[in-house]
Parts: sequence; C-alpha cells; structure tokens
Amino acid sequence: MRVSAAKKRLLLYGANGYTGRLILDAALARGLSVTIAGRRPDAIEPLASERGVPFEAFGLDESPRRLAERFSPFGAVLLAAGPFSRTSAPVLAACLKARVPYLDVTGEIGVFESVFARHTEAVKAGVVLLPGVGFDVVPSDCLAASLALALPGAVRLQLAFRGFGISAGTARTMIEGLPKGGAARIDGKLVSVPVGWKARTIPFSDRPRYAVTIPWGDLSTAYRSTGILNIETYMAMAPAHVSVLRWSRSLLPLAGFGPFQALLSAWAKKGIAGPTAQERARERSLLWGRVEDGEGRAVEGTVETLEGYTLTAETAVLAAERVLRGGVKPGAWTPSKALGPGFIEEVRDTKLTVPTRADGAPPGKKQGARKG
Repeated sequence: MRVSAAKKRLLLYGANGYTGRLILDAALARGLSVTIAGRRPDAIEPLASERGVPFEAFGLDESPRRLAERFSPFGAVLLAAGPFSRTSAPVLAACLKARVPYLDVTGEIGVFESVFARHTEAVKAGVVLLPGVGFDVVPSDCLAASLALALPGAVRLQLAFRGFGISAGTARTMIEGLPKGGAARIDGKLVSVPVGWKARTIPFSDRPRYAVTIPWGDLSTAYRSTGILNIETYMAMAPAHVSVLRWSRSLLPLAGFGPFQALLSAWAKKGIAGPTAQERARERSLLWGRVEDGEGRAVEGTVETLEGYTLTAETAVLAAERVLRGGVKPGAWTPSKALGPGFIEEVRDTKLTVPTRADGAPPGKKQGARKG
C-alpha cells in the first residue's frame, strides 16, 4: 500500500522558480499529492514549510543512477527548472532509467527534438515522455491538431500568439537562444532562417496585430501532431520592434560570447520579476492558426484562454493528473497526441474555435500524423 500511494505522488523539480510556484499552487488546489525539489536547500525548504509539502534538495549533476534512485518512488516527474537545454537531459535519462514518466514545460525546439528522439526507447521501457505541457505548447498544439483535422492533406501551417510579460527564467532561456537565430519547418526539415524572417498582420480574435516569425516550439511539436511539412510560427510585435530586431541581426552572434551571456543572464535574474497576480488575472492569451492544402483551400482557427503563466500551471497539473492515472500510453508525445486535440478546452475560461471540415463533413481521422 505504501508503494502504491507513493506512485501516485508527483515530484515537481524547480518548484521555487516563478513558474514552479504557480504549478505547485495549482496542484495543491486540485488536491494532488506533491513533493517539491530543487537544487538549493535554502530556496526549497522554506517553500515546503510554507505550503506544507515534503521536499528534497539535490542538483541535476548527480549521476544518472543516483537521480534514478531519487525519482523511482514517484508516479511522475514534472520539470519546471530551466533553461531546459541544460536541465532536461539528466532528468530525462534518469526517468527512463527509473521507468518513471517525464513531463516538462519547455518551449525549446532542441529539447523537444531530443525527447522525441527517444520515443522507441520510451515505448520499450513503458515510460511516458510528455514535454511542453505549459503555454509552450499546449494551446498552439491543440489548435494545430484541430486545424489538421478540419483540412486533411494540409501542406502548410501558420501559428501565431500574442504574448505578455515574461519571468526571469523565460528571459534567460530567450537570451541563451539569441545566437541561434530564427527557424522554420520547410519540406519537413528544421531550417535556420534570419531573425525576423517574415512579418505579417494576424487576424487575432480581438483585432489584427502585426507579428513576426520566431523559433517557437511548435516547429517541432506541430510537425509531429499533424504531419504538415511546412510550418511557421509568429509572435505579435510592434512594427518598430520588428525593425530593431532585423537591424540587430549582425550583432546576434556576439550574444553567444560567454561573458555577454553571463551578464544578460544575471540582469534577467535580478531585473525581471514576471507578471504580478493582478496582471495575470487581467490578461488573456490569444492564438491564431491557419492551414492550407495544395488545392487552394484553407481553414483558420483561434484560441482564447488564460494568461500564459496561469495557463501553464493549470495545463501542467491537468497533464500530470492524466499521466498519474495511467491515461497516457508509453512513448514520447506532443500534448495533443497524448491528451487529445480538445485538451485545451478542459481549462477554465478557454474557447477553441475551429470550423468543421473544409468540405463540410464532420472532422475525421487526422491524416499523416507522426509518432513522437
């Protein structure tokens, strides 16, 4: 009985960060059994005492065997500590070794690609790997999958979102990615493109907004959720800011210089607090998507939902609950493949709007969907 009870418990690593705290509060509000963990005892212990939950303090530089031993008593591990380009690999390896489900809230393309590359290994081990269970990329992935259902045979997908305030952790991840430039999915391949490669006006549900291409996680996830070979991802941005972004292209390689990275990272950690509770309650996330086939047909859809960090907390907990109940089969999955294209609608105050099939028929089986 003790083992069974432990296996229903979630280990939340990075609970003392901005996003981690929101996830912890959402989990406790839903009555989920949680143990929190982090690298620094002085940061994680006071939070555990304040919230009345067990805690563990350890770094991710421990050996894979030791990390696996730490993870093995739990029903799942949810990683909320970034940048995930540094933290995901050791946690992922230890989860596979311990045969414990892995979840994270990354939006980093490279992390998604690394997780999906271990699909076969995860299936053989009987382990669920479910990255991107936050704002990156639940609403956009569900929108992409729903659009693909509405237009079977689509060959092009565009996704866009309107962002709002960021946390220090998100800023550090963005800073780390600056030297990599832009990206797009072209003919099924991830391709490097210039920063600010394309710009266009997006018909968001509230009003049209100017937007520019960015290297968003859907370039990895939506490809696997839909099988669509050409994907572009956009973020709403003022035209003046787009101009500055393009002007800075020649300077971006300098952002990879170690001391410069350290300086920017320290600034982000000290100077960015993240949206306040009042700001999160006031703001809304807006997403838009469009698919096109080779015969001139197109379908557009939108998502209106909670502010991004609030949404991340709720979707991460809902996904963890599903995994803990055994509701996801082993393998590496995108959110829509694991939880269904309508998963985003389980979140309060959320509206997913996608027409029925372009030919007027009810949505049918998705065409060309790929495994993780």
